[in-house]
Amino acid sequence: MKNSKWIFGLIIFLFWSCRDKDEIVPDPQSDKVRGAIFESMQEWYYWNQELPATVNFSDYSTNQELLDAIIFKPLDRFSYLTTQEAFNDAFVGKNAGHGFGFAFDATERLYLTFVFAESPAGKDGWQRGWEIIEINGKTIAQYKTSSGGYDFQLGTSDPGITNSFTFKLPDGTTTTRSNMKAEYQSNSVLHQEVIDVAGKKVGYWVYNSFKATAGQSPTKSLEVDESMAFFEASGIDELIIDLRYNGGGSVAVAEQINNYLIQSTNTNKLMYTNKLNSLKTDLQKSVDFKKIGNLNLDKLVFITSRGTASASELIINSLDPYFDIILVGDNTYGKPVGSFPLSSYNSTLKDNNVELVPITFATANSEGKAEYFDGFPADFAVGDTPQFNWGNQNDLRLAAALSVIENGNVGGRLVNTFYRPKWEMIDQFKGLKQEFPAY
Repeated sequence: MKNSKWIFGLIIFLFWSCRDKDEIVPDPQSDKVRGAIFESMQEWYYWNQELPATVNFSDYSTNQELLDAIIFKPLDRFSYLTTQEAFNDAFVGKNAGHGFGFAFDATERLYLTFVFAESPAGKDGWQRGWEIIEINGKTIAQYKTSSGGYDFQLGTSDPGITNSFTFKLPDGTTTTRSNMKAEYQSNSVLHQEVIDVAGKKVGYWVYNSFKATAGQSPTKSLEVDESMAFFEASGIDELIIDLRYNGGGSVAVAEQINNYLIQSTNTNKLMYTNKLNSLKTDLQKSVDFKKIGNLNLDKLVFITSRGTASASELIINSLDPYFDIILVGDNTYGKPVGSFPLSSYNSTLKDNNVELVPITFATANSEGKAEYFDGFPADFAVGDTPQFNWGNQNDLRLAAALSVIENGNVGGRLVNTFYRPKWEMIDQFKGLKQEFPAY
């Protein structure tokens, strides 16, 4: 009996010893992880030749401190760190929060700009055009910072956090709503309709962030398919694409949209090329158009702003050689480079649930246009009017886009409305949240 107990005890000891030896205990803020970040940057970073030769990892208290210290600051405003779950969820629209955006008008009044339909805000009936006059009992002016921006102190995006908002509605009445953050599925298509303009059928498409539909292979958006089917069935003659709050997202979905928009005569022609660093030239590629659907357009009008970035700019740049393209609104953000996540190439990052998403490539269109770090300039600078809901032709940027289609230009009355806000929603966020900005 004693021997059997000893053997049983030995087996337990060996079992736990083996488990302790093999089990990986994540330590995401360790020097080992920082070493993996630096090694991955040396291998994959687009500007890897600008990295320091060596790094003392103990000089940095967080991974973010390290990344901020080594990126190529003259051009890199984009590289970031997150978790693998957060990255994967964002690119298929799995969000948590209230589910809305906001912006200031020319008089610094704050309005809802968009509301995701299935979010807590959407389910409570919030709409673009509602003026926010108080948050948690404080006026908007009370949240202004010394730098001229705003910190609305809404907390993290974790479910269960509640904030109170007082709105002035378009009819002049006020309402106070308490709203609890929750997980939700965000929609990319905020609005679509067909407007009759001077005998033409004009499609108006408000598209907010390039997100794939979960489970689709190859990666694509069913929302995009449905919108394009709607415009095809409507027999549109012209198309206005509203990207004013679109911070980017999936390049694969951008390609999908481009393939719907390109003319049949230009299928198989070059959409864009990408360029990686000198260690990864074998991974560089050219992407050609593959026509989808029956749209046949010669001109595209885009509504843009400084919140129009990344994949939004890739769309504009890739289509520019093949269309008469007009930009209405404000200059775009300026991101001619892109990223992909690196944890799948580094076991230390993967085992510690650290997702490194640095700039890894640059893109150029078929004419070689690649350097647009200052953004694309608007052809007609027109101020934003977030007090009007989607499709309301009192919205000055929509009115200007319709004027371009009807008259070929924008009158002085609309152009004279231009203002550039000192603070925009894209200024509130960094990293992954800047690509998919929402509260």
